[in-house]
Amino acid sequence: MLPLQYQRRWKIAGVLLLIAVLAVAMAPALFPWSGTGSPWLMLSDKWLHGIMFASMVVWYSGQYARRSYWFLALGLLAFGLLIEFCQSLVSYRTADSGDLIADILGILVGLAIALVGLGGWSARVESWLQSKHG
Repeated sequence: MLPLQYQRRWKIAGVLLLIAVLAVAMAPALFPWSGTGSPWLMLSDKWLHGIMFASMVVWYSGQYARRSYWFLALGLLAFGLLIEFCQSLVSYRTADSGDLIADILGILVGLAIALVGLGGWSARVESWLQSKHG
């Protein structure tokens, strides 16, 4: 983890993020349009997976050094597998390899965003807060 002043708070927020994502992934699907013929609407779940995983990579890249990004990617891939496994255990959700592919693409997009400059954003936020209150 980066040397952050509010390291414990960042970690707690990160755990809460994972819990929230898992809770949403395990909730009954709220997409009444998923059975319609529109390809865009039918793929909305895949888009949500990709966006969610890209967002999680950007979130965690704010707290971890660039050299840790490979571990971050593997950890989020494992989290995606956990989600699919948990969804296979309930009757109202289904495990889908397409979701896992969307997760992987989201991870790759998130890594690209982190590598082009957004990584380490938490340190910049803390620096800005210190200068503002300081």
